[in-house]
Amino acid sequence: METVGLGFYFEDLPVGRKFRTIGRTVTETDITNFVGVTGMVEVLFTNLEFLAHESDFNRRLAPAALVYAFAEGLLVQAAMQNTGLSFLGMEFNVEAPVFAGDTIHAECEIIEARASKSRPDRGIVKSRVRIVKEDGTTAIVYTPVRMIRRRERASG
Repeated sequence: METVGLGFYFEDLPVGRKFRTIGRTVTETDITNFVGVTGMVEVLFTNLEFLAHESDFNRRLAPAALVYAFAEGLLVQAAMQNTGLSFLGMEFNVEAPVFAGDTIHAECEIIEARASKSRPDRGIVKSRVRIVKEDGTTAIVYTPVRMIRRRERASG
């Protein structure tokens, strides 16, 4: 019987492949829980009076780390379940804020892919991930490098 929900293998991720995830709405509860569990109790995330009167934002702001974590969760569900083996690093740029009530999705483009030199059963894949809000605004761009399982062990 076929198992559904498994991720892409290295061979499924050639340079130039693009895909997007489903959306996820960021809620007030998400922000409150994330701030509480991480200890990120900065006034930007905890004080609506500060936002209304002393900041450039007048709505409940979501930490970029939360938005990134949601995007990674969407990508794991869509593309890496059982095939993603290691996160090796990334570049990360915040381009626009995300607020409570915004819906985000991730758009992924494969920009580099090569077989692992030391592990023939694995490949190294670099992608460009854009986290996009429902209005089309790009909130975050990051370029993760990951080790991905190959479908079959390379010979020799």
